Amino acid sequence: MKRSLILVFILFSTIFINGCGNETTINENEASEVIAEFLESNPEFKTASFSYGEIKFKGEKDQEELSKYEALEENGLIKMELIEGKKRFFSKDSIYIYQISLTEKAASLVISQGKDKAKVKTVFYVLDESKPVNFIKSSNKTAKVTVSLKREGTDFYSFDNSKASNSEFITKTYKLKLKKEAGWVVTGE
Repeated sequence: MKRSLILVFILFSTIFINGCGNETTINENEASEVIAEFLESNPEFKTASFSYGEIKFKGEKDQEELSKYEALEENGLIKMELIEGKKRFFSKDSIYIYQISLTEKAASLVISQGKDKAKVKTVFYVLDESKPVNFIKSSNKTAKVTVSLKREGTDFYSFDNSKASNSEFITKTYKLKLKKEAGWVVTGE
């Protein structure tokens, strides 16, 4: 009888400790969720310089550049106002001068602005949930997680000079730490 009571006590103690104790265990799915939450508030992105204000486009030479600006105007991120257009008859070197301004819709992609240049977000890196997570638990309260982040271009992607990257994704390692009140959080890269 005494032995049965001891076994019942051990069983209930184990259930109580596992159910109510600090959650020091973490698996790959939970680590992936912690990183996804972190990326929502601290997004990974690339930037490029974007010129606006009074810009001159010369005929066919700048046609590709003009097309990029027209695409932004179609998406409502900029306004283009033709100031001057000199079309030369039977000539390829017509000149168009536009006044280009950013709209409110572009605000979420603009990091900083100057008189005639802005630093804009061209690519966001988001967690690729189809790729495996490399998970290494260092101790009961720390872990290192390597994930794959896939590239998603913004409307300003055409202005990214390094867009000819060899990869559609990047791999990144994050350090996780168990905080008493907050649970598992990202503490560094």
